[in-house]
Amino acid sequence: MTLRRTRARQVALQTLYQQDLRPRRDASLRLKFMEGRLSEAGSRSFCLALVDGVLEHRADIDRRISQAADNWRVERMATVDRNVLRLGAYELLYTRDIPAGTVFDEAIELARRFGGPESPGFVNGVLDQVRKNVDALRAEMGLPPRGDQTAGEKKAEPAEEPGNPGPDSEPSAQA
Repeated sequence: MTLRRTRARQVALQTLYQQDLRPRRDASLRLKFMEGRLSEAGSRSFCLALVDGVLEHRADIDRRISQAADNWRVERMATVDRNVLRLGAYELLYTRDIPAGTVFDEAIELARRFGGPESPGFVNGVLDQVRKNVDALRAEMGLPPRGDQTAGEKKAEPAEEPGNPGPDSEPSAQA
């Protein structure tokens, strides 16, 4: 499950990057891009939920990232960093079943793989500021608390076994 979700996050980042550079891009092209890179239905569903969630809440996410990133305007951030932060902030703010530790690990790895040398530290620092206020922010949005604010805590995900396709095998809008 972990590798499939990691791959889905990579494709979500690539999709958001493209969307950032070409905002008027047709939604059907986004879907074709995702489908061409993710063969498993559960991964496609997870990726689509991430992309749709970020796009739906982008103004709020950008505002919160901007508040967390001292002296940085979101539009001035590197495109990769900005979209990694959007994904991470979306997962912290709008999902409840993905442990904060997993959100951090995945965001930092995306920044390491696709960003510049300073990206992992920058992403970690900004997401940490978002995390510090996440329950208050969720309450402000009328959402229940996450319940796992510590970035260092990581809940174990069930291991995949042969013959047990895991929860990623079914289409799901949540991770």
